[in-house]
Amino acid sequence: MNTRDKTPDGTAPAQATATVTKKLIPFGGYYSSKIPGHDPELTEVGPGTPMGEYMRRFWHPVCMSLELTDTPHFLKIMGEELVAFRDGSGRIGLLHAHCVHRGASLEYGAVQERGIKCCYHGMVFDIDGTCLHVPFPVGEEKEAEKYSCSIKQGAYKAFERNGLVFAYMGPPEDEPPFPEWEGNFTVAEGDELVPYSNFQHCNWLQVQDNAADNFHPTALHSAKNVVNGQFQGTTFDEVGAASMEVAPDMQFIPIHQGRGLACAGARRVNKDRLFVRVQHQVLPNLSLHAYTSEDGSQKKLFSRFHIVRWTVPVDDVNSKMLGWRVMGPGIDTRGIGDKGMVGYETIDFLEGQVAMRRPERFGKYKLEDLPPIPTDHRARANYKEAQYAPGDYEAIISQRPIAVHALENPTKFDAGVFLFRKMLRDAVRGSNPAANPEHFAAWLRTVGGAPNSYCSGNVFDIAEGATVEEEVANRRHVSRQIVAILTESESLKGESRAEFVRAKFDELESSVRK
Repeated sequence: MNTRDKTPDGTAPAQATATVTKKLIPFGGYYSSKIPGHDPELTEVGPGTPMGEYMRRFWHPVCMSLELTDTPHFLKIMGEELVAFRDGSGRIGLLHAHCVHRGASLEYGAVQERGIKCCYHGMVFDIDGTCLHVPFPVGEEKEAEKYSCSIKQGAYKAFERNGLVFAYMGPPEDEPPFPEWEGNFTVAEGDELVPYSNFQHCNWLQVQDNAADNFHPTALHSAKNVVNGQFQGTTFDEVGAASMEVAPDMQFIPIHQGRGLACAGARRVNKDRLFVRVQHQVLPNLSLHAYTSEDGSQKKLFSRFHIVRWTVPVDDVNSKMLGWRVMGPGIDTRGIGDKGMVGYETIDFLEGQVAMRRPERFGKYKLEDLPPIPTDHRARANYKEAQYAPGDYEAIISQRPIAVHALENPTKFDAGVFLFRKMLRDAVRGSNPAANPEHFAAWLRTVGGAPNSYCSGNVFDIAEGATVEEEVANRRHVSRQIVAILTESESLKGESRAEFVRAKFDELESSVRK
């Protein structure tokens, strides 16, 4: 039934009705050709906007470390034009691009041992925005000092971590702790955090929506939907993880007092094993993903982060996915990952994550290169190939530069997307005090800046139910109990928590198998 089909009193028609009269007009495109506006409260991120002000109270990655060379790096974040650089002493600077003196861009400035010098008149600014030098004539040093004390270049605190540059762009007096999830982002001994940056030609929210849309792999990443067998690495079948293409039975549960969302999806691997993958969405723009190449071939409990990803707005119609791919035998038990494909405008996940596909990315450029980003997805040389086998990039950015929520007709499988949007709106409006920046920062301090995550991948030895009804009941029970056990473990840390959780998961498995 189309979601727009309603009875006059607004209720759904009775299921017993023999025929359903559709209130749709054949070839009636004319009546739906007017496009309403987008949702500014959640999508617009410039200074002074509701979402822009909310997001500025959190730490975000803004670029990769390799983008900082011997010349300043121009970038836009949340609509602000900025320059990033590493000065001669190794400190990271993130300043407003336009010099406070006369507006020349500091992207043409010269990086100094301490700070950066504007090309136009030679003003030198430290990484905190302090004017260090004004080139007045000899004999006018006092006047120069007086002038330098009267100006200050806009600056934001920034630091490097595992190949990414993070920045805080809010009021300095409100700076929150940087969230070190679980203390080390659950990286096992012998594994590592490998940075990447993937540009998206659309608003940040529809990119973040995709992370909460756990149902789309059944179509977008399914081998059966590739046109004419034109396989290009966009499907889970092609990496031997067909279980990821099985339609998941989803449970969406707000956690951490509405600061995050646990997305627990149960999939049947075969008649003997049940795969339950829990993704963790964190306000405003972080997503933590469990193992993406799971084949369900053996029991596995409480496998942790495989992708750590922030969706960072460039402006209202462009964004970047910045984060880490966790690489190594601890997480990647099948040895599928390829570190040589993780970096600037590339990731080893599935093909189709960025505009430039792998044959061009690695045919023309090296991993350490910074290739130009295509400006128009329809003007790409690989446009037709992408039509045969579209990936996340094509599905997300083609929703319009800013997706129009008023035109959506959601099903129940979209519940995670809409719940996360509601959580964002409640946070921005102050309807959920726990998620406002002040209380969010206070919570981070109470957990020592290292909160626990619900992100996990789990393969249980749980046989298929004797009936469809029993199977549905079992998988939903298991998913809900997983989240409940993870909540119960909140006071524990590290290996103590892992041991507790795995023991409880074993008990859960045994209880369902009886």
